[in-house]
Formats: sequence, structure tokens, C-alpha cells
Amino acid sequence: KNALGEKLQAVLNIDDAIAAAEKEYAELIAKAEKQAAKISDARKKQVKPLETQVNAMLAKVGMPNARLKVEILPGELSVTGADKIEFLFDANKSNQFSPLRKVASGGELSRLMLCIKSLVARSMDMPTLIFDEIDTGISGEAARQVGIIMKELAAARQVICITHQPQIAGRADAHYLVYKAVKDNTITTGVRLLDQEERIVTIAKMLSGEKPTAAALENAREMVMN
Repeated sequence: KNALGEKLQAVLNIDDAIAAAEKEYAELIAKAEKQAAKISDARKKQVKPLETQVNAMLAKVGMPNARLKVEILPGELSVTGADKIEFLFDANKSNQFSPLRKVASGGELSRLMLCIKSLVARSMDMPTLIFDEIDTGISGEAARQVGIIMKELAAARQVICITHQPQIAGRADAHYLVYKAVKDNTITTGVRLLDQEERIVTIAKMLSGEKPTAAALENAREMVMN
């Protein structure tokens, strides 16, 4: 009887309950919109500095004509605010920016993420960063600059990088070799840590091929020691 009485009372007072819920909803939405507006203002202030810093770093990593542009448009209110954010990319200084996800190649995307992550890591705790063949399509000075950026990142966090560039491998604190072997008619993949001499030989192979020359070995030794 008591339970039915409570249910009946709730039905009789349903209009008041709806009105109270609608009032609370409106207050929470207003609070969320106010917070979203603050987030939007903060984001807009960071757009130009981010574009400037990323574009300057892109030139260092072998993409002197590439440009990143951040577009912030009004969007639906969500847990991340009320902005629709699009990262636009122009690889050839054509001033024709298109969505990054549609136009950037794998190598371009990797290097762009290196630039962005290196900036974000300065103000955000990112304990581990993983880069897969970030050196695609680069060599020489560009590869050296990528190695320098990654070395700086590694000073305060763990950086794991799959690379084919001696300029990058030579800056690592630890060098692991990924290799394939045939065992019981099955191809398996293994990983092992190289000691210093093995590392020098491996980097020399990156420089001059499967049978490294004396000059390549000397060059590799200099890379590792320095």
C-alpha cells in the first residue's frame, strides 16, 4: 500500500518533477556552454603560435614547402567543447589547403606528428612516444634534424622509433635489431639488443650496404661515440 501510494504521489506530481528537471538541465547546459566558450577562446589563441612553430619545424625535417593550417568552426556541444577542428595541409606551398587525413602521405604524416608531439610534450605528460618509419623519404640534413628532435624528446620520456636512417639510429640510447629467422619451416620475427660493436656494424650497413666498408665502419663508430 505504501509503495503504491508513493508511486501515485509521484504520478500526481509529475509536472513539478519535469519542471525541476528542465530547470536543472537548462542550468547545466548554460554552465557547459560557458565553459565551452572559454575553451574555444583558449584554442583560438593557440592556433597561430602552433602553426608558426610547426611550420618552422617542418622545414627542419625536410618539408620546407609544407604548411599546416588549423581551422576552428562552431560545432555541437560535447565533452571536448563546442568546436569543430580541422587540420589542413598544403605540401607544396600552393595555398590550396585540404584536410590532413586526405592529402598527407605516410611519411609526411609521421614527420608532422613528430613536430606536433614535440611541441605538445613540452606542456603535457606523454611518457612514451612511438614513431614507425618516421624517416620515409628523407636523408642527409633532414634526417639529422629528425634525430636531434627525437633526442631532445627522449631526455624526459621514452621514445621508440623504427628507422632505416643511420643519422637517427646513431642518436639512440639503445639499439634493438628486428630480424627474421626460419625455425621448423616457419618464419619468425625476433628482437634483440645490440652491444656497441654490433651497433656500429649495423649502422655501417645502413650507410654502405650489407658488406660495410672501412670508411662506413669508421663513420658509424663516430656517430655512435658522439
